[in-house]
Amino acid sequence: MKKLINFFKKPEKKKIISFDGGGVRAIAGLVFLRKLEAEMGSKIFDSFDMFIGTSAGAFNAACFACDGLSANEVKRYWSKEYLDKIMKSSFFWDKASLIQARPRYENDGRIGVLNEIFGNRSLSESSKPVITLCYDIEKRTHVIHSSQTTPEITFIDAVSSSSAAPMYFPPYKTQSGSWMIDGGVVTNNPALVGVSHAKEFFKTDNIKILSIGAGLNKQKISGETAGLWGGVGWLRNDLMGMMLDSEIHHTLAKDTLGENYLRVNSPIGKINKILDDDSELNIEKIHLMGLDWWSEFGEETLQFLKD
Repeated sequence: MKKLINFFKKPEKKKIISFDGGGVRAIAGLVFLRKLEAEMGSKIFDSFDMFIGTSAGAFNAACFACDGLSANEVKRYWSKEYLDKIMKSSFFWDKASLIQARPRYENDGRIGVLNEIFGNRSLSESSKPVITLCYDIEKRTHVIHSSQTTPEITFIDAVSSSSAAPMYFPPYKTQSGSWMIDGGVVTNNPALVGVSHAKEFFKTDNIKILSIGAGLNKQKISGETAGLWGGVGWLRNDLMGMMLDSEIHHTLAKDTLGENYLRVNSPIGKINKILDDDSELNIEKIHLMGLDWWSEFGEETLQFLKD
């Protein structure tokens, strides 16, 4: 009789969590997830079967998947102390300017922080499946690193590749000799990539995904004014943000997955569109956005994870 009941029992859904890129704005998602953990009484790690992220989101995904850190523990790596290490430069640059003769930061500080967290561990040593995205600039193709398809890749290589944002960091050279840049040029919302890999990994279509955004710049741009811009004008008015806009991927994911997809995101409002503004005022605004997300999406997320 027990075997018969198990035969008719609906298989449990596999749950994935996906993290957008967005520089320091990725903190908002951790604020939201910290509230979620408090309400559930358990870690994010225990609630999801697979973790995927792009750029700053790749870092968050890796921290959760590798060691099962709590949202509060991951958020600690976004403190002023760690941001100062990550955003390390040996030369002077004007933070108000988008136009630089070279990348704003060096890779050394970022790699040092990743080494502190992950050491030399490879993706095969992750406690749960993890996926990151990047782009090979020499082969001109996207690259997906995951614990199932590229288990030999180190966490340092995977996260450094995915977060090598043009203008902010130089391209990252992996141990295999490939030159990588930020996965946001592939897609800043990797939810559908995660679903595709989860279907193959878990051998099921019974999947749902929680997608954590990093805010959207919806400030109006005057078409007439934009007609006068050259390269500098477009860069000063968030050309990168427009290119990395993830909403089409959100629409496709919603149309494809329906009720098995939930997106947590909003316009950034008065938060600085520049991805590395770690001023006290801007970080406080990002925290408030995360709390606003909890007010708007908290109950829906709790129900989403129960079903």
